[in-house]
Amino acid sequence: MLSFGGIVNILYVILFCGFIYVLAYILYGRFLAKKIFHLDDSRTTPAVKINDDVDYVPAKKSYLLGQHFASIAAAGPITGPIIAAGMFGWFPALLWCVFGTIFIGGVHDMGSLIASVRHKAKSITEVIRQNVSKRAWVLFMLFIWITLVYLIIAFTDITAGSLVGFHKLEDGTKVAGGGIATASILYIFLAIIMGFLVYFFKVKEKYFLLVLVPMMIVITWLGQKIPVSLELLFGTDLMLQQHVWSVIILVYCFLASLLPMWILLQPRGSIGGYFMYGMLVVAAIGLIFGGFEIKYDAFITPLSDGSGNPGGSPLFPILFITIACGACSGFHAIVCSGTTSKQLTLESHSTPVGYGGMLFEGLLACVSVACIMMFATTAPEVWNGKSQVSPNFIYAQGMGRFLNLVGVPLALAISFGLMAFTTFVSDTLDICVRLGRYVVEELTGIKGIFGALLGSFVTAFVPVFFIFQTMEDGSGNTIPAWRIFWNLFGSANQLLAALSLIGISIWLKNEYKKSYGWILTFIPAIFMYVMTIWSLLLIIHNGWILKQGHQMLPYISSFLIILALMVGFETFLSMYSKKKDILENLAPSNTA
Repeated sequence: MLSFGGIVNILYVILFCGFIYVLAYILYGRFLAKKIFHLDDSRTTPAVKINDDVDYVPAKKSYLLGQHFASIAAAGPITGPIIAAGMFGWFPALLWCVFGTIFIGGVHDMGSLIASVRHKAKSITEVIRQNVSKRAWVLFMLFIWITLVYLIIAFTDITAGSLVGFHKLEDGTKVAGGGIATASILYIFLAIIMGFLVYFFKVKEKYFLLVLVPMMIVITWLGQKIPVSLELLFGTDLMLQQHVWSVIILVYCFLASLLPMWILLQPRGSIGGYFMYGMLVVAAIGLIFGGFEIKYDAFITPLSDGSGNPGGSPLFPILFITIACGACSGFHAIVCSGTTSKQLTLESHSTPVGYGGMLFEGLLACVSVACIMMFATTAPEVWNGKSQVSPNFIYAQGMGRFLNLVGVPLALAISFGLMAFTTFVSDTLDICVRLGRYVVEELTGIKGIFGALLGSFVTAFVPVFFIFQTMEDGSGNTIPAWRIFWNLFGSANQLLAALSLIGISIWLKNEYKKSYGWILTFIPAIFMYVMTIWSLLLIIHNGWILKQGHQMLPYISSFLIILALMVGFETFLSMYSKKKDILENLAPSNTA
Protein backbone atom coordinates (compact mmCIF):
# COMPACT_ATOMS: atom_id res chain seq x y z
CA MET A 1 0.00 0.00 0.00
CA LEU A 2 1.15 3.57 -0.74
CA SER A 3 -0.15 6.74 0.92
CA PHE A 4 0.63 10.43 0.74
CA GLY A 5 -0.78 11.07 4.21
CA GLY A 6 0.57 14.19 5.88
CA ILE A 7 2.30 15.26 2.65
CA VAL A 8 -0.36 16.32 0.15
CA ASN A 9 -3.47 18.41 0.84
CA ILE A 10 -6.60 17.01 -0.83
CA LEU A 11 -7.35 20.49 -2.19
CA TYR A 12 -4.37 20.46 -4.53
CA VAL A 13 -5.37 17.13 -6.04
CA ILE A 14 -8.97 18.20 -6.73
CA LEU A 15 -7.86 21.60 -8.09
CA PHE A 16 -5.57 19.85 -10.54
CA CYS A 17 -8.44 17.61 -11.67
CA GLY A 18 -10.67 20.68 -12.12
CA PHE A 19 -7.99 22.44 -14.17
CA ILE A 20 -7.72 19.45 -16.52
CA TYR A 21 -11.52 19.43 -16.97
CA VAL A 22 -11.62 23.14 -17.87
CA LEU A 23 -8.80 22.67 -20.35
CA ALA A 24 -10.54 19.66 -21.89
CA TYR A 25 -13.82 21.58 -22.33
CA ILE A 26 -12.09 24.49 -24.05
CA LEU A 27 -9.90 22.41 -26.34
CA TYR A 28 -11.40 18.98 -26.87
CA GLY A 29 -15.04 20.05 -26.47
CA ARG A 30 -14.72 22.66 -29.21
CA PHE A 31 -12.85 20.20 -31.42
CA LEU A 32 -15.66 17.65 -31.08
CA ALA A 33 -18.31 20.29 -31.83
CA LYS A 34 -16.64 21.55 -35.02
CA LYS A 35 -14.70 18.65 -36.47
CA ILE A 36 -16.45 15.49 -35.30
CA PHE A 37 -20.16 16.21 -34.77
CA HIS A 38 -20.42 19.31 -37.03
CA LEU A 39 -22.94 21.20 -34.88
CA ASP A 40 -25.15 23.57 -36.88
CA ASP A 41 -27.65 25.99 -35.30
CA SER A 42 -29.36 26.54 -38.64
CA ARG A 43 -30.96 23.11 -38.23
CA THR A 44 -34.30 23.15 -36.38
CA THR A 45 -34.21 20.78 -33.43
CA PRO A 46 -37.12 18.36 -32.75
CA ALA A 47 -37.93 20.17 -29.49
CA VAL A 48 -38.65 23.37 -31.42
CA LYS A 49 -40.29 21.69 -34.39
CA ILE A 50 -42.69 19.41 -32.47
CA ASN A 51 -43.11 21.24 -29.12
CA ASP A 52 -46.09 19.27 -27.75
CA ASP A 53 -45.75 20.55 -24.12
CA VAL A 54 -45.53 16.94 -22.87
CA ASP A 55 -42.34 15.24 -24.02
CA TYR A 56 -41.00 17.71 -26.60
CA VAL A 57 -40.43 20.96 -24.73
CA PRO A 58 -37.63 23.41 -25.70
CA ALA A 59 -35.66 24.48 -22.64
CA LYS A 60 -33.16 27.21 -21.88
CA LYS A 61 -29.55 26.07 -21.94
CA SER A 62 -28.98 26.65 -18.21
CA TYR A 63 -32.32 25.04 -17.30
CA LEU A 64 -31.62 21.98 -19.46
CA LEU A 65 -28.04 21.64 -18.20
CA GLY A 66 -29.29 21.51 -14.61
CA GLN A 67 -32.00 18.99 -15.40
CA HIS A 68 -29.67 16.87 -17.55
CA PHE A 69 -26.89 16.98 -14.96
CA ALA A 70 -29.26 15.91 -12.20
CA SER A 71 -30.61 13.08 -14.36
CA ILE A 72 -27.27 11.57 -15.34
CA ALA A 73 -25.45 12.16 -12.05
CA ALA A 74 -27.58 11.09 -9.07
CA ALA A 75 -25.83 8.47 -6.94
CA GLY A 76 -23.63 7.11 -9.72
CA PRO A 77 -20.68 9.53 -9.41
CA ILE A 78 -20.91 9.18 -5.63
CA THR A 79 -21.37 5.45 -5.15
CA GLY A 80 -19.05 4.04 -7.82
CA PRO A 81 -16.00 6.24 -7.17
CA ILE A 82 -16.19 5.72 -3.40
CA ILE A 83 -16.48 1.93 -3.78
CA ALA A 84 -13.60 1.86 -6.29
CA ALA A 85 -11.36 4.14 -4.20
CA GLY A 86 -12.04 1.91 -1.21
CA MET A 87 -11.04 -1.19 -3.16
CA PHE A 88 -8.08 0.02 -5.20
CA GLY A 89 -6.95 3.31 -3.62
CA TRP A 90 -7.80 6.87 -4.55
CA PHE A 91 -5.24 7.34 -7.35
CA PRO A 92 -6.59 4.74 -9.85
CA ALA A 93 -10.12 5.96 -9.12
CA LEU A 94 -9.25 9.60 -9.86
CA LEU A 95 -7.23 8.66 -12.94
CA TRP A 96 -10.17 6.80 -14.49
CA CYS A 97 -12.64 9.55 -13.50
CA VAL A 98 -10.58 12.30 -15.18
CA PHE A 99 -9.37 10.68 -18.38
CA GLY A 100 -12.36 8.38 -18.79
CA THR A 101 -14.66 11.40 -18.64
CA ILE A 102 -12.68 13.48 -21.13
CA PHE A 103 -11.96 10.92 -23.82
CA ILE A 104 -14.77 8.37 -23.43
CA GLY A 105 -17.70 9.54 -21.29
CA GLY A 106 -17.91 13.08 -22.65
CA VAL A 107 -17.61 11.90 -26.26
CA HIS A 108 -20.22 9.22 -25.60
CA ASP A 109 -22.73 11.68 -24.09
CA MET A 110 -22.27 14.41 -26.67
CA GLY A 111 -22.42 11.89 -29.49
CA SER A 112 -25.59 10.25 -28.13
CA LEU A 113 -27.28 13.63 -27.77
CA ILE A 114 -26.54 15.01 -31.23
CA ALA A 115 -27.14 11.65 -32.94
CA SER A 116 -30.59 11.54 -31.35
CA VAL A 117 -31.34 15.14 -32.37
CA ARG A 118 -30.39 14.29 -35.98
CA HIS A 119 -32.78 11.32 -35.83
CA LYS A 120 -35.88 13.33 -34.76
CA ALA A 121 -35.02 12.98 -31.04
CA LYS A 122 -35.54 9.23 -31.18
CA SER A 123 -33.65 7.04 -28.74
CA ILE A 124 -30.13 5.78 -29.40
CA THR A 125 -31.79 2.54 -30.45
CA GLU A 126 -33.25 4.30 -33.50
CA VAL A 127 -29.73 5.37 -34.47
CA ILE A 128 -28.78 1.67 -34.28
CA ARG A 129 -31.82 0.63 -36.34
CA GLN A 130 -31.21 3.12 -39.14
CA ASN A 131 -27.45 2.63 -39.31
CA VAL A 132 -27.02 -1.06 -38.44
CA SER A 133 -30.12 -3.27 -38.71
CA LYS A 134 -33.58 -3.92 -37.31
CA ARG A 135 -32.34 -7.08 -35.56
CA ALA A 136 -29.64 -5.04 -33.81
CA TRP A 137 -32.33 -2.53 -32.84
CA VAL A 138 -34.45 -5.21 -31.13
CA LEU A 139 -31.44 -6.66 -29.33
CA PHE A 140 -30.30 -3.21 -28.25
CA MET A 141 -33.75 -2.33 -26.93
CA LEU A 142 -33.77 -5.48 -24.79
CA PHE A 143 -30.28 -4.64 -23.57
CA ILE A 144 -31.31 -1.11 -22.56
CA TRP A 145 -34.38 -2.27 -20.69
CA ILE A 146 -32.43 -4.90 -18.75
CA THR A 147 -29.77 -2.30 -17.85
CA LEU A 148 -32.46 0.09 -16.60
CA VAL A 149 -33.92 -2.63 -14.39
CA TYR A 150 -30.51 -3.36 -12.84
CA LEU A 151 -29.93 0.33 -12.21
CA ILE A 152 -33.33 0.66 -10.56
CA ILE A 153 -32.61 -2.34 -8.31
CA ALA A 154 -29.22 -1.03 -7.16
CA PHE A 155 -30.27 2.60 -6.63
CA THR A 156 -33.62 1.78 -5.00
CA ASP A 157 -32.04 -0.60 -2.49
CA ILE A 158 -29.21 1.73 -1.49
CA THR A 159 -31.62 4.68 -1.18
CA ALA A 160 -34.10 2.75 0.94
CA GLY A 161 -31.23 1.87 3.28
CA SER A 162 -30.81 5.60 4.05
CA LEU A 163 -34.44 5.88 5.19
CA VAL A 164 -34.46 3.34 8.02
CA GLY A 165 -32.98 3.09 11.50
CA PHE A 166 -30.56 5.50 13.12
CA HIS A 167 -27.02 6.41 12.18
CA LYS A 168 -24.93 7.04 15.31
CA LEU A 169 -22.15 9.63 15.13
CA GLU A 170 -18.88 9.81 17.04
CA ASP A 171 -20.33 12.13 19.71
CA GLY A 172 -23.33 9.86 20.29
CA THR A 173 -25.74 12.01 18.26
CA LYS A 174 -28.19 10.06 16.12
CA VAL A 175 -29.38 10.84 12.61
CA ALA A 176 -32.82 9.32 11.95
CA GLY A 177 -33.38 7.58 8.62
CA GLY A 178 -37.05 8.58 8.88
CA GLY A 179 -35.92 12.22 9.01
CA ILE A 180 -34.14 11.74 5.68
CA ALA A 181 -37.40 10.30 4.32
CA THR A 182 -39.36 13.38 5.48
CA ALA A 183 -36.87 15.78 3.89
CA SER A 184 -36.90 13.82 0.62
CA ILE A 185 -40.71 13.93 0.44
CA LEU A 186 -40.75 17.69 1.10
CA TYR A 187 -38.14 18.12 -1.64
CA ILE A 188 -40.49 16.50 -4.18
CA PHE A 189 -43.33 18.81 -3.14
CA LEU A 190 -41.04 21.82 -3.60
CA ALA A 191 -40.29 20.66 -7.13
CA ILE A 192 -44.00 20.31 -7.98
CA ILE A 193 -44.71 23.82 -6.61
CA MET A 194 -41.86 25.20 -8.71
CA GLY A 195 -43.21 23.43 -11.81
CA PHE A 196 -46.64 25.06 -11.48
CA LEU A 197 -45.19 28.50 -10.68
CA VAL A 198 -42.86 28.42 -13.67
CA TYR A 199 -45.38 26.93 -16.12
CA PHE A 200 -48.55 28.87 -15.23
CA PHE A 201 -47.26 32.06 -13.58
CA LYS A 202 -43.97 32.37 -15.50
CA VAL A 203 -41.99 32.85 -12.30
CA LYS A 204 -38.30 33.24 -13.07
CA GLU A 205 -36.29 30.18 -12.13
CA LYS A 206 -33.57 32.27 -10.47
CA TYR A 207 -36.05 33.87 -8.03
CA PHE A 208 -37.35 30.50 -6.91
CA LEU A 209 -33.81 29.23 -6.41
CA LEU A 210 -33.06 32.15 -4.05
CA VAL A 211 -35.80 30.83 -1.77
CA LEU A 212 -34.93 27.20 -2.37
CA VAL A 213 -31.36 27.22 -1.05
CA PRO A 214 -32.27 28.11 2.57
CA MET A 215 -35.35 25.89 2.27
CA MET A 216 -33.15 22.83 1.74
CA ILE A 217 -31.50 23.41 5.12
CA VAL A 218 -34.91 24.01 6.73
CA ILE A 219 -36.50 20.80 5.42
CA THR A 220 -33.41 18.81 6.46
CA TRP A 221 -33.71 20.19 10.00
CA LEU A 222 -37.50 19.71 10.00
CA GLY A 223 -37.12 16.11 8.83
CA GLN A 224 -35.16 15.15 11.94
CA LYS A 225 -37.90 16.72 14.10
CA ILE A 226 -40.80 14.87 12.44
CA PRO A 227 -39.34 11.68 10.94
CA VAL A 228 -41.51 9.43 8.79
CA SER A 229 -40.91 6.07 10.47
CA LEU A 230 -42.38 2.71 9.46
CA GLU A 231 -41.65 1.14 12.84
CA LEU A 232 -45.23 1.47 14.12
CA LEU A 233 -46.58 -0.43 11.11
CA PHE A 234 -43.83 -2.98 10.48
CA GLY A 235 -42.01 -3.37 13.80
CA THR A 236 -38.27 -3.12 14.37
CA ASP A 237 -37.22 -5.34 11.48
CA LEU A 238 -35.02 -2.88 9.53
CA MET A 239 -34.75 -5.15 6.49
CA LEU A 240 -38.54 -5.35 6.20
CA GLN A 241 -38.79 -1.55 6.58
CA GLN A 242 -36.15 -1.14 3.87
CA HIS A 243 -38.10 -3.40 1.53
CA VAL A 244 -41.30 -1.44 2.15
CA TRP A 245 -39.50 1.82 1.42
CA SER A 246 -38.22 0.25 -1.80
CA VAL A 247 -41.78 -0.49 -2.88
CA ILE A 248 -42.89 3.05 -1.94
CA ILE A 249 -40.03 4.52 -3.99
CA LEU A 250 -40.98 2.37 -6.99
CA VAL A 251 -44.67 3.37 -6.71
CA TYR A 252 -43.55 7.03 -6.73
CA CYS A 253 -41.38 6.37 -9.80
CA PHE A 254 -44.30 4.69 -11.58
CA LEU A 255 -46.55 7.70 -11.00
CA ALA A 256 -43.85 10.28 -11.77
CA SER A 257 -43.01 8.61 -15.09
CA LEU A 258 -46.57 9.24 -16.33
CA LEU A 259 -46.68 12.97 -15.50
CA PRO A 260 -45.93 15.68 -18.07
CA MET A 261 -42.29 16.79 -17.84
CA TRP A 262 -43.07 20.32 -16.68
CA ILE A 263 -44.87 19.13 -13.53
CA LEU A 264 -42.02 17.23 -11.91
CA LEU A 265 -39.14 16.13 -14.15
CA GLN A 266 -37.98 19.53 -15.39
CA PRO A 267 -38.32 21.52 -12.12
CA ARG A 268 -37.01 18.69 -9.94
CA GLY A 269 -34.15 18.17 -12.35
CA SER A 270 -33.33 21.86 -12.35
CA ILE A 271 -33.42 21.99 -8.54
CA GLY A 272 -31.34 18.83 -8.37
CA GLY A 273 -28.80 20.30 -10.76
CA TYR A 274 -28.36 23.45 -8.69
CA PHE A 275 -28.39 21.32 -5.56
CA MET A 276 -25.41 19.44 -6.98
CA TYR A 277 -23.70 22.71 -7.89
CA GLY A 278 -24.26 23.80 -4.30
CA MET A 279 -22.70 20.61 -2.96
CA LEU A 280 -19.69 21.24 -5.18
CA VAL A 281 -19.42 24.74 -3.67
CA VAL A 282 -19.68 23.24 -0.17
CA ALA A 283 -16.94 20.78 -1.07
CA ALA A 284 -14.81 23.65 -2.42
CA ILE A 285 -15.20 25.57 0.85
CA GLY A 286 -14.32 22.49 2.84
CA LEU A 287 -11.29 21.68 0.71
CA ILE A 288 -9.99 25.28 0.73
CA PHE A 289 -10.45 26.04 4.43
CA GLY A 290 -10.48 22.58 5.98
CA GLY A 291 -6.83 21.75 5.45
CA PHE A 292 -7.76 18.08 4.97
CA GLU A 293 -4.74 15.94 4.22
CA ILE A 294 -4.77 12.67 2.34
CA LYS A 295 -5.00 9.76 4.75
CA TYR A 296 -6.35 7.01 2.54
CA ASP A 297 -3.90 4.87 0.56
CA ALA A 298 -3.22 5.92 -3.04
CA PHE A 299 -2.89 2.28 -4.13
CA ILE A 300 -4.23 -0.87 -2.51
CA THR A 301 -2.89 -4.23 -3.59
CA PRO A 302 -5.73 -6.75 -3.91
CA LEU A 303 -5.46 -9.37 -1.17
CA SER A 304 -7.82 -12.10 -0.06
CA ASP A 305 -6.11 -13.22 3.14
CA GLY A 306 -8.92 -12.13 5.45
CA SER A 307 -6.75 -9.49 7.11
CA GLY A 308 -9.31 -6.73 6.74
CA ASN A 309 -7.80 -5.29 3.58
CA PRO A 310 -10.44 -3.42 1.54
CA GLY A 311 -9.04 -4.88 -1.70
CA GLY A 312 -9.72 -8.34 -3.05
CA SER A 313 -10.78 -7.73 -6.67
CA PRO A 314 -8.60 -7.32 -9.76
CA LEU A 315 -8.08 -3.73 -10.92
CA PHE A 316 -8.68 -4.83 -14.51
CA PRO A 317 -11.55 -4.92 -15.36
CA ILE A 318 -13.40 -4.19 -12.09
CA LEU A 319 -12.30 -0.53 -11.80
CA PHE A 320 -13.88 0.29 -15.17
CA ILE A 321 -17.27 -1.18 -14.34
CA THR A 322 -17.36 -0.05 -10.69
CA ILE A 323 -16.98 3.59 -11.72
CA ALA A 324 -19.55 4.07 -14.48
CA CYS A 325 -21.22 7.44 -13.90
CA GLY A 326 -18.30 9.77 -13.26
CA ALA A 327 -16.20 8.33 -16.09
CA CYS A 328 -18.40 6.71 -18.74
CA SER A 329 -21.95 5.44 -18.48
CA GLY A 330 -24.22 3.83 -21.05
CA PHE A 331 -27.21 5.04 -19.05
CA HIS A 332 -26.32 8.55 -20.20
CA ALA A 333 -27.02 7.56 -23.80
CA ILE A 334 -30.58 6.70 -22.80
CA VAL A 335 -31.02 10.03 -20.98
CA CYS A 336 -29.39 12.04 -23.78
CA SER A 337 -31.52 10.41 -26.47
CA GLY A 338 -34.62 9.81 -24.35
CA THR A 339 -35.39 13.10 -22.61
CA THR A 340 -32.60 15.67 -23.14
CA SER A 341 -32.70 15.55 -26.95
CA LYS A 342 -36.43 16.34 -26.79
CA GLN A 343 -35.63 19.60 -24.96
CA LEU A 344 -32.54 20.84 -26.84
CA THR A 345 -33.26 24.26 -28.37
CA LEU A 346 -30.07 24.65 -30.46
CA GLU A 347 -27.53 22.09 -31.66
CA SER A 348 -24.69 24.17 -30.19
CA HIS A 349 -26.15 23.52 -26.73
CA SER A 350 -24.93 19.92 -27.12
CA THR A 351 -21.46 21.05 -26.07
CA PRO A 352 -22.29 22.54 -22.65
CA VAL A 353 -25.15 20.11 -21.96
CA GLY A 354 -23.68 16.87 -23.32
CA TYR A 355 -19.91 17.28 -22.98
CA GLY A 356 -19.94 19.90 -20.21
CA GLY A 357 -22.54 18.00 -18.20
CA MET A 358 -20.32 14.91 -18.28
CA LEU A 359 -17.28 16.92 -17.15
CA PHE A 360 -19.32 18.31 -14.24
CA GLU A 361 -20.21 14.77 -13.29
CA GLY A 362 -16.55 13.80 -13.45
CA LEU A 363 -15.74 16.63 -11.05
CA LEU A 364 -18.49 15.44 -8.71
CA ALA A 365 -16.92 11.97 -8.83
CA CYS A 366 -13.54 13.47 -7.87
CA VAL A 367 -15.18 15.24 -4.91
CA SER A 368 -16.74 11.93 -3.88
CA VAL A 369 -13.30 10.32 -3.89
CA ALA A 370 -12.10 13.26 -1.73
CA CYS A 371 -14.71 12.23 0.87
CA ILE A 372 -12.92 8.92 1.41
CA MET A 373 -9.40 10.37 1.02
CA MET A 374 -9.73 12.27 4.32
CA PHE A 375 -10.09 9.04 6.34
CA ALA A 376 -7.46 6.42 7.12
CA THR A 377 -7.80 3.21 5.12
CA THR A 378 -9.07 1.15 8.08
CA ALA A 379 -10.90 3.97 9.89
CA PRO A 380 -14.39 3.02 11.22
CA GLU A 381 -15.94 5.73 9.03
CA VAL A 382 -15.02 3.70 5.92
CA TRP A 383 -14.32 0.15 7.11
CA ASN A 384 -16.33 -1.88 9.65
CA GLY A 385 -13.79 -4.69 9.92
CA LYS A 386 -15.60 -6.97 7.49
CA SER A 387 -16.56 -4.81 4.54
CA GLN A 388 -16.57 -1.25 3.29
CA VAL A 389 -19.14 1.07 4.85
CA SER A 390 -22.04 1.94 2.54
CA PRO A 391 -20.87 4.70 0.17
CA ASN A 392 -23.84 6.96 0.90
CA PHE A 393 -22.70 7.21 4.54
CA ILE A 394 -19.07 7.80 3.55
CA TYR A 395 -20.23 10.61 1.26
CA ALA A 396 -22.51 12.08 3.94
CA GLN A 397 -19.71 12.03 6.52
CA GLY A 398 -17.33 13.76 4.13
CA MET A 399 -19.82 16.45 3.10
CA GLY A 400 -20.87 16.77 6.75
CA ARG A 401 -17.32 17.69 7.74
CA PHE A 402 -17.18 20.24 4.93
CA LEU A 403 -20.44 21.87 6.11
CA ASN A 404 -19.33 21.71 9.72
CA LEU A 405 -16.55 24.16 8.85
CA VAL A 406 -19.12 26.91 8.17
CA GLY A 407 -20.92 26.40 11.48
CA VAL A 408 -23.51 23.76 10.57
CA PRO A 409 -23.81 21.22 13.44
CA LEU A 410 -22.28 17.89 12.42
CA ALA A 411 -25.51 15.90 12.88
CA LEU A 412 -27.48 18.35 10.70
CA ALA A 413 -24.63 18.48 8.18
CA ILE A 414 -24.51 14.69 7.81
CA SER A 415 -28.33 14.62 7.57
CA PHE A 416 -28.05 17.16 4.77
CA GLY A 417 -25.48 14.97 3.01
CA LEU A 418 -27.72 11.91 3.25
CA MET A 419 -30.74 13.90 2.06
CA ALA A 420 -28.70 15.20 -0.88
CA PHE A 421 -27.71 11.65 -1.79
CA THR A 422 -31.32 10.46 -1.58
CA THR A 423 -32.67 13.30 -3.72
CA PHE A 424 -29.93 12.80 -6.30
CA VAL A 425 -31.06 9.19 -6.65
CA SER A 426 -34.75 10.10 -6.91
CA ASP A 427 -33.83 12.40 -9.79
CA THR A 428 -32.55 9.37 -11.70
CA LEU A 429 -34.97 6.65 -10.63
CA ASP A 430 -38.13 8.14 -12.12
CA ILE A 431 -36.13 9.06 -15.23
CA CYS A 432 -35.21 5.37 -15.50
CA VAL A 433 -38.84 4.29 -15.31
CA ARG A 434 -39.86 6.93 -17.87
CA LEU A 435 -37.10 5.76 -20.19
CA GLY A 436 -38.13 2.15 -19.64
CA ARG A 437 -41.63 3.20 -20.62
CA TYR A 438 -40.30 4.64 -23.88
CA VAL A 439 -38.39 1.43 -24.61
CA VAL A 440 -41.42 -0.82 -24.01
CA GLU A 441 -43.62 1.46 -26.13
CA GLU A 442 -41.13 1.43 -29.03
CA LEU A 443 -40.47 -2.30 -28.76
CA THR A 444 -44.11 -3.40 -28.56
CA GLY A 445 -45.60 -0.65 -30.72
CA ILE A 446 -48.29 -0.09 -28.08
CA LYS A 447 -48.96 3.63 -27.76
CA GLY A 448 -51.39 5.86 -25.86
CA ILE A 449 -52.32 5.60 -22.21
CA PHE A 450 -52.31 1.79 -22.20
CA GLY A 451 -48.78 1.68 -23.63
CA ALA A 452 -47.59 4.23 -21.07
CA LEU A 453 -49.16 2.32 -18.17
CA LEU A 454 -47.80 -1.01 -19.38
CA GLY A 455 -44.26 0.29 -19.97
CA SER A 456 -44.07 2.11 -16.63
CA PHE A 457 -45.62 -0.75 -14.66
CA VAL A 458 -43.30 -3.45 -16.03
CA THR A 459 -40.18 -1.29 -15.60
CA ALA A 460 -41.05 -0.12 -12.09
CA PHE A 461 -42.19 -3.39 -10.54
CA VAL A 462 -40.00 -6.14 -12.04
CA PRO A 463 -37.18 -4.90 -9.68
CA VAL A 464 -39.40 -5.74 -6.68
CA PHE A 465 -38.72 -9.46 -7.20
CA PHE A 466 -34.94 -9.01 -6.94
CA ILE A 467 -35.07 -6.52 -4.07
CA PHE A 468 -36.91 -9.08 -1.91
CA GLN A 469 -34.40 -11.85 -2.68
CA THR A 470 -31.75 -12.87 -0.13
CA MET A 471 -28.23 -12.08 -1.35
CA GLU A 472 -25.11 -13.74 0.07
CA ASP A 473 -21.37 -13.26 -0.35
CA GLY A 474 -18.81 -16.06 -0.75
CA SER A 475 -18.83 -16.75 3.00
CA GLY A 476 -22.60 -17.15 3.18
CA ASN A 477 -23.17 -13.75 4.87
CA THR A 478 -26.35 -11.90 3.95
CA ILE A 479 -25.56 -8.65 2.15
CA PRO A 480 -27.68 -5.83 0.65
CA ALA A 481 -28.94 -6.36 -2.89
CA TRP A 482 -27.11 -3.29 -4.16
CA ARG A 483 -23.71 -4.82 -3.34
CA ILE A 484 -24.42 -7.73 -5.67
CA PHE A 485 -26.25 -5.80 -8.38
CA TRP A 486 -23.80 -2.88 -8.50
CA ASN A 487 -21.21 -4.90 -10.44
CA LEU A 488 -23.88 -6.42 -12.65
CA PHE A 489 -25.37 -2.99 -13.29
CA GLY A 490 -21.88 -1.59 -13.93
CA SER A 491 -21.05 -4.34 -16.43
CA ALA A 492 -24.36 -4.00 -18.28
CA ASN A 493 -24.15 -0.23 -18.14
CA GLN A 494 -20.63 -0.06 -19.54
CA LEU A 495 -21.44 -2.61 -22.22
CA LEU A 496 -24.38 -0.40 -23.15
CA ALA A 497 -21.91 2.49 -23.46
CA ALA A 498 -19.71 0.40 -25.75
CA LEU A 499 -22.66 -0.53 -27.97
CA SER A 500 -23.87 3.09 -28.05
CA LEU A 501 -20.40 4.26 -29.10
CA ILE A 502 -20.39 1.62 -31.84
CA GLY A 503 -23.75 2.91 -33.08
CA ILE A 504 -22.50 6.52 -33.00
CA SER A 505 -19.37 5.45 -34.89
CA ILE A 506 -21.39 3.78 -37.66
CA TRP A 507 -23.63 6.86 -37.92
CA LEU A 508 -20.64 9.20 -38.20
CA LYS A 509 -19.04 6.91 -40.77
CA ASN A 510 -22.21 6.89 -42.86
CA GLU A 511 -23.01 10.58 -42.38
CA TYR A 512 -19.53 11.99 -43.05
CA LYS A 513 -17.95 9.54 -45.48
CA LYS A 514 -14.86 11.68 -46.12
CA SER A 515 -14.06 12.10 -42.45
CA TYR A 516 -12.25 9.76 -40.08
CA GLY A 517 -13.78 11.31 -36.96
CA TRP A 518 -15.65 8.08 -36.24
CA ILE A 519 -12.36 6.56 -35.09
CA LEU A 520 -12.46 8.78 -31.96
CA THR A 521 -15.68 7.06 -30.92
CA PHE A 522 -14.84 3.59 -32.18
CA ILE A 523 -11.57 3.13 -30.21
CA PRO A 524 -13.27 3.93 -26.84
CA ALA A 525 -16.06 1.55 -27.88
CA ILE A 526 -13.62 -1.34 -28.29
CA PHE A 527 -11.97 -0.59 -24.92
CA MET A 528 -15.31 -0.55 -23.07
CA TYR A 529 -16.49 -3.65 -24.95
CA VAL A 530 -13.46 -5.68 -23.84
CA MET A 531 -13.59 -4.49 -20.20
CA THR A 532 -17.27 -5.28 -19.81
CA ILE A 533 -17.26 -8.70 -21.45
CA TRP A 534 -14.31 -9.54 -19.18
CA SER A 535 -16.20 -8.39 -16.07
CA LEU A 536 -19.33 -10.35 -17.01
CA LEU A 537 -17.20 -13.48 -17.36
CA LEU A 538 -15.92 -12.82 -13.81
CA ILE A 539 -19.51 -12.53 -12.53
CA ILE A 540 -20.31 -15.88 -14.17
CA HIS A 541 -17.23 -17.42 -12.53
CA ASN A 542 -18.11 -15.96 -9.10
CA GLY A 543 -21.71 -17.16 -9.40
CA TRP A 544 -21.20 -20.70 -10.62
CA ILE A 545 -17.80 -21.49 -9.09
CA LEU A 546 -17.69 -19.37 -5.90
CA LYS A 547 -21.47 -19.43 -5.33
CA GLN A 548 -21.67 -15.67 -4.66
CA GLY A 549 -24.83 -13.57 -5.00
CA HIS A 550 -28.16 -14.69 -6.39
CA GLN A 551 -28.28 -17.87 -8.45
CA MET A 552 -29.80 -16.00 -11.40
CA LEU A 553 -26.84 -13.60 -11.81
CA PRO A 554 -24.58 -15.87 -13.90
CA TYR A 555 -27.50 -16.75 -16.17
CA ILE A 556 -28.35 -13.07 -16.65
CA SER A 557 -24.68 -12.28 -17.29
CA SER A 558 -24.51 -15.04 -19.90
CA PHE A 559 -27.62 -13.65 -21.57
CA LEU A 560 -26.05 -10.16 -21.67
CA ILE A 561 -22.88 -11.52 -23.26
CA ILE A 562 -24.93 -13.31 -25.91
CA LEU A 563 -26.90 -10.12 -26.64
CA ALA A 564 -23.68 -8.09 -26.87
CA LEU A 565 -22.04 -10.58 -29.22
CA MET A 566 -25.14 -10.65 -31.42
CA VAL A 567 -25.22 -6.84 -31.62
CA GLY A 568 -21.50 -6.85 -32.43
CA PHE A 569 -22.04 -9.44 -35.16
CA GLU A 570 -24.92 -7.41 -36.62
CA THR A 571 -22.66 -4.35 -36.63
CA PHE A 572 -19.92 -6.27 -38.44
CA LEU A 573 -22.41 -7.49 -41.06
CA SER A 574 -23.67 -3.94 -41.50
CA MET A 575 -20.19 -2.54 -42.07
CA TYR A 576 -19.27 -5.41 -44.39
CA SER A 577 -22.46 -5.12 -46.48
CA LYS A 578 -22.09 -1.36 -46.86
CA LYS A 579 -18.45 -1.81 -47.88
CA LYS A 580 -19.50 -4.48 -50.36
CA ASP A 581 -22.22 -2.21 -51.81
CA ILE A 582 -19.70 0.59 -52.27
CA LEU A 583 -17.23 -1.70 -54.03
CA GLU A 584 -19.96 -3.04 -56.31
CA ASN A 585 -21.03 0.49 -57.22
CA LEU A 586 -17.43 1.42 -58.02
CA ALA A 587 -16.84 -1.69 -60.18
CA PRO A 588 -17.00 -1.15 -63.98
CA SER A 589 -20.17 -2.34 -65.67
CA ASN A 590 -20.00 -5.34 -68.03
CA THR A 591 -23.03 -4.24 -69.99
CA ALA A 592 -22.75 -2.28 -73.17
